[in-house]
Amino acid sequence: MKRPFVTAEQLRQIVEQYPTPFHLYDEAGIRANARRLHKAFAWNPRFREYFAVKATPNPRILQILQEEGCGVDCATLTELLLAEAVGFSGEEIMFSANMTPFEDFSFAHKLGAILNLDDISDIDYFQHLPHIPELVSCRYNPGGKFAISNEIMNTPAEAKYGFTREQLTTGYRRLMDLGVRKFGLHAFLASNTRNNDYYPVLARLLFQTAVELHQETRAEISLINLSGGIGIPYHPDDQPADIAAIGEGVRQAYADILVPAGMEDVAVVTELGRYMLGPYGCLVATAIRKKETYKNYIGLDACAANLMRPAMYGAYHHITIAGKEEWPCDHVYDVVGGLCENNDKFAIDRPLPRIDIGDIVVIHDTGAHGFSMGYNYNGKLRSAELLLRTDGTVELIRRAETPADYFATLNLPIRK
Repeated sequence: MKRPFVTAEQLRQIVEQYPTPFHLYDEAGIRANARRLHKAFAWNPRFREYFAVKATPNPRILQILQEEGCGVDCATLTELLLAEAVGFSGEEIMFSANMTPFEDFSFAHKLGAILNLDDISDIDYFQHLPHIPELVSCRYNPGGKFAISNEIMNTPAEAKYGFTREQLTTGYRRLMDLGVRKFGLHAFLASNTRNNDYYPVLARLLFQTAVELHQETRAEISLINLSGGIGIPYHPDDQPADIAAIGEGVRQAYADILVPAGMEDVAVVTELGRYMLGPYGCLVATAIRKKETYKNYIGLDACAANLMRPAMYGAYHHITIAGKEEWPCDHVYDVVGGLCENNDKFAIDRPLPRIDIGDIVVIHDTGAHGFSMGYNYNGKLRSAELLLRTDGTVELIRRAETPADYFATLNLPIRK
C-alpha cells in the first residue's frame, strides 16, 4: 500500500488556497534522501551528486539540493541559466553535451562548468572556446548490449549518445594536444533500474576503461561519472533500490580496479534525477466528471499535459483518493483527462475506491519528469508547483499559467 506524504486533511486545506491541479513536493523527503545518498558514497571523499535539472527544473528545488551539497547536471542553455540564477558555478555544474549548439558550450565554459562531451566531433567546437579548460569529461558508449546476470538491461548500440571505445582514445589524445590536463569518464546504460547491481556493474566497466585509457594515453583520470539510471518503486509491489548496498558495491569495484592501478584519488560522481525527486512529488487533481459507456471513466481537472509519462510510456503511477485510503478498491475505472487524445489516461482498468465528484485524487511519484514534461497541447495551461516545507507550511514555488501566458508569445491578428 502506497501512502501519500501528505494527509487528506492537509490536502483539503491546501486546495482551499491553491486550486487543483498542482504538483506538490515534500521538502523533508527530498532532504532525507539526499543525505542517504551522500552517506552511501561517503567512502569517496570527492563524491558529488549532480542533480539532473531536466527532472525537476524549479529553482526552489535546486536550492534545497544545493543546501544538501549537490551540484547540477545541465544539458541546455536554459538549464544553465537556471543553475546560474540559483547560485551554482564552476565545477558545481556538469554540462552534458548532446547535439549542442556552440552558444551553449560557450556559456557553460563561461560559468566554469565541467564540459561532458558527447561525441568526438564536439572537440571541433571545444577548440574554439576562449581558453581550454583543465578538466574535460567524455561520454562512453560501449555499443552492443548491456546485461546484468544475463539479463539485458539496454542496447547501447541503439543509443545516440557517446564515444565509441576507439574514439575515446583518439579523443583523449586530441584533447591533451589542446591542453586538457584532467579527464572525466561518463556513461549512462540503463534507465529506472532498481537492480542493486546496476551501478556496481557499470562502475567496473568504467573503472576498467579508465585504467586502460590512462595506460594508453597517460591521461590523468580525475572523475568517473556513473550518471543516473537508479529507479524508484512506482508500483506498490516494487522493491526500492538499496542505496547503501549500491554504494558498497561501487566501493568494492573501486578497491578491486582503481586502487591497484594507483588511481585511488579518482572522484566518483552521479547525475540522478528520478531517484532524487521522483517519490517526493505528487500530482494533486480533482474528480470533475463521470462517464459510463463501455467502461467507467473518471475525468480529472488534470490531463497528460500535467503528467505525460502514462500517455507517452504507458507508465504506472499509483493513485490514492484522499480520505478513502482505507476504503475497498471495489470499483474499476479509467482515470482520464480532458485532452482530445485517447491516450490521455492516468490509469486503465484500475481498481479504486468509489470516486465521487469533488474527490481529491493524488497521483504518486511525479517529483521527477512530471511537471518538467508538461506542454500546452489543446491550449492546456501548466499547473502550479507547491512545496510542503519541513515545518508543515506550503510554499508556492511556481504559479499556474494563465491564458495571458499562453498568448504572450503570439502575434495576434489586429481587429479593425
